Amino acid sequence: MREISTLSSLEGRSILRDIFRELRFERQMGTAKILALTWRICIRERDLQKYGKEPIRVLHVLGTISGTSLWLEEIVNRFFFSTINSFVYIGAAVLLVTIGLRRINDVVPDWIVISSICLEAFLLSIMFFIMYFSPIDEDSVDEQAEKEQSRELRDLIREVGEISRDYASVAVRLEQITDALHDMGMRQEALISTTKDAVLIASQAVSPNSELLQSMQDTSHQLRLFSNVVSQLNISTEALRREEIEFAVRRELEKIIADTVTSGYVKKN
Repeated sequence: MREISTLSSLEGRSILRDIFRELRFERQMGTAKILALTWRICIRERDLQKYGKEPIRVLHVLGTISGTSLWLEEIVNRFFFSTINSFVYIGAAVLLVTIGLRRINDVVPDWIVISSICLEAFLLSIMFFIMYFSPIDEDSVDEQAEKEQSRELRDLIREVGEISRDYASVAVRLEQITDALHDMGMRQEALISTTKDAVLIASQAVSPNSELLQSMQDTSHQLRLFSNVVSQLNISTEALRREEIEFAVRRELEKIIADTVTSGYVKKN
């Protein structure tokens, strides 16, 4: 079901005019019945489905004062203004005829003249009251809507221009950032290459190659052999020194023994 906020809106006024045309030309209702029915619709009806072809629901009713004002604007003034204007003209004609006959001949009584004046005054009051509630001019509303739309379009175009300018600025900034990142990537690659070479040199310094290790192992083996030779040489030197000492002690003992034997022999002779 279609929902509208109130009948006083532009959409609601259009629906109200469509309902009048439906009642007047499709259902062929009388003027008094149409006026009464549309007045009731304006002040308190919510469900408009039974009055037209489209199911429509009014969310907020207008009440007696606002509904009557809308009824005078959109129904009475718009569709019956020419009829009321015709009654005013016929009342003016009756008044002129009455006053003319009164001036020509006194056969027209005073009450007829007074009644004609009162009738014309009443019809003019009704016409003033109806004209006071003139409907909204659709052309001015459309023109105002077009102005509003053109203003919104200009604002939208200006916002789009600002967005485009900001987008261009962002694009330039992104291009600068891209170039900076490219330069940073190249520098990082150079740094990684340098670091790789340094790590390779350090690894070679910390972990020598196989030839150097083999050479160090051979040197260590030769050093162990040399150490063994030195140890054996020390042992041989000690043995030789001990033999020399024994030999010297033996010679000294031999000298002592020889001297002792010689001195004893001399004493016996």
